[in-house]
Amino acid sequence: MARSPDRKSDKADHFPRSFSGIRALAYQFILLGLLLIAVLWQDLPIVGGMRLAWLDGYQALSPRARHSAPAVVVAVDDASLSRFGQWPWPRSLIAELIDLIAAAHPAAIGVDILFSEPDRFSPEWLVQSVSRADPALAQRLARLPRNDALLAASIRTAPVVLGIAGLELGSTSPSGPLTPSLQRGVNPGRSLRQYASTLRSLPEIDVAARGHGLMSTDTENGVVRRVPAVARVGMTPILPLSLETLRLASGEPLFVVQGGDAGVKSVQIGDLTVPTQPDGRLWVHYTPHDAGRFISAAGVLAGEVDPALLERKLVLVGVTGLGLIDYQTTPLGERMPGIEIHAQVLENVFDKTLLRRPSWAPWVEGAAFLAASLIVIYAVPRISPGRSAGLIALLLIALGSAGFAAYRESGQLFDASVPGLATLVLFAAMLGGTLAKTNAQRKVLAERLRLEREAAARLGGELDAARRIQIGILPRAESAFPAERRFEIAASMEPAREVGGDLYDFFMLDADRLFFIVGDVSGKGLPASIFMAVSKALCKSAAMRSGRPVNELLGDAAEDIARENPESLFVTAFAGVLDLRSGALEYCNAGHEYPLVFDSGNEIKRLDEGGGPPLCVLDRFPYELAGHRLSRGATLCVVSDGVTEAMNPAGELYGASRLRTAIDRVRHNCNPQDLAAAIRADVAQFVAGAEAADDLTLLVLRWNGP
Repeated sequence: MARSPDRKSDKADHFPRSFSGIRALAYQFILLGLLLIAVLWQDLPIVGGMRLAWLDGYQALSPRARHSAPAVVVAVDDASLSRFGQWPWPRSLIAELIDLIAAAHPAAIGVDILFSEPDRFSPEWLVQSVSRADPALAQRLARLPRNDALLAASIRTAPVVLGIAGLELGSTSPSGPLTPSLQRGVNPGRSLRQYASTLRSLPEIDVAARGHGLMSTDTENGVVRRVPAVARVGMTPILPLSLETLRLASGEPLFVVQGGDAGVKSVQIGDLTVPTQPDGRLWVHYTPHDAGRFISAAGVLAGEVDPALLERKLVLVGVTGLGLIDYQTTPLGERMPGIEIHAQVLENVFDKTLLRRPSWAPWVEGAAFLAASLIVIYAVPRISPGRSAGLIALLLIALGSAGFAAYRESGQLFDASVPGLATLVLFAAMLGGTLAKTNAQRKVLAERLRLEREAAARLGGELDAARRIQIGILPRAESAFPAERRFEIAASMEPAREVGGDLYDFFMLDADRLFFIVGDVSGKGLPASIFMAVSKALCKSAAMRSGRPVNELLGDAAEDIARENPESLFVTAFAGVLDLRSGALEYCNAGHEYPLVFDSGNEIKRLDEGGGPPLCVLDRFPYELAGHRLSRGATLCVVSDGVTEAMNPAGELYGASRLRTAIDRVRHNCNPQDLAAAIRADVAQFVAGAEAADDLTLLVLRWNGP
């Protein structure tokens, strides 16, 4: 009896948790249902544009390769306008162009030009303007044939298809005959793009043509992705200019529209079947703009084109001159003449490379989203956020790869963007719920991180103080010898980390002798900086208490340093003594970078004599002394390997050769301070922000004479 209240309390605690879990699961499935509706609803404005852009991406990544060339475009291009005058041309010139094309025996000629107004260049229009000035000329002009009649005659004798434009307003019946058609299966009339009327060429010209094809197409967000394979003018089906030209070439008197339950299934021209979307449109599979499709009208008119290029071809005549037509944007992201799009449609039909978006594509995309979402719902609460991000990335990659593979292998268009975005939204909701459960742990971690940051800040402050101390023990060249005129000196050390292991020093041994040293301690960071301070102090002590040559001085310093070296570090060093009266330099190199010496007139020379191994490597090593006499104005440059071994982001070393080049570029009329600054700037430009691999130290000394 005493435990009953506890059991009730346990049930009371368990019930809210269970209810909370059920409520969270219900929210997840409600969200899942809403997202699934968004995937299946093809016309949802928010996602429709994204879907089309994604499908464009397939073509942008892998455009169609051009195999066949059934169509040739005879273009009134910029060269034609330059040669024969501005547009519009006299109809007599266009008639001549059609006659010349027809003489090459093409399969058919499709004209993507409207002749809806009388030709103002025709002789009858000129009679009125010259009748008063020259009546005889006016009479001769009146006897000439009209340009529109000449064009109509040329069209009548050639296999020509004239383009017509669809209009949203006007009479519901076309103004002239159109190619007859048959409808089979379910009547697809309501599915087709419908135009109330058409804009056509003048009746005299229009009736002369053997076919009429639609030039109009609709853009989707400014892009021509789909073009009609069949549309309606009033109640009459009509083919586009491309397919009507193909029909005329095949000799078929009509075409067949095959309908189905969903709408249009295909358009048939004789034995040729062109599958379509339910609304009668085609997804065009584009290639990039290809100048090989075009022949200049100027070349045809001048007789410069081989007739074999036009023989048995579907010849499309259009205007492409800059500023004369609106170029259309394609899924490839480029602007293309509309006449070239007609040519691409014909290539698609001949090569059977038209793209297809099956009517069941939304259901496949919905199933893909459903499978991915179930994986997310199961996995996200059970794995870490990092692995969850990896999982969602794999799912998105799988969706995108599957869609792209379907496009590449079979020309099927499946959208991965909308299912992917819906999966990502569900993932974000799931991840938010999962992260809420770990909020308490995050607070504990945040407190621990705060403590660690405070400790790091204290350590950073101590390291900053150590850096200031280290820099402070190095002499300042600009203030060391304010009254000295016999030499100039510049030196600097830039540690790779907070503190470094490089050293330099210089001081007067007596009134006429300058001692200087540049060294590099093995290792990095705080241990190297401490050892650097010890080494500098011991080297200076050895130099001040001894009047012996610099090689013996380094030997003494090596013994002193070795006694205070529990970590077995070593030091490379270059030390020298310059006699300021004569320019005589005695030096010793203990495993350091070779210095460079030069003046304004002679080549740069490397001091590579004398010396031995780094200090503390071999006990009691007899270092060799070397000498060199500086000419008046000569400069000595000593650097650490942090200069020559500086590395750029590509992993390349700065090197001694680039150092010579940097010196040679600025050494004329350049003091040590400017030369040192130029070297540092050149190294900084070379590394381009890459992390420093070593301390950068340099000392520049110029002897001006006694």
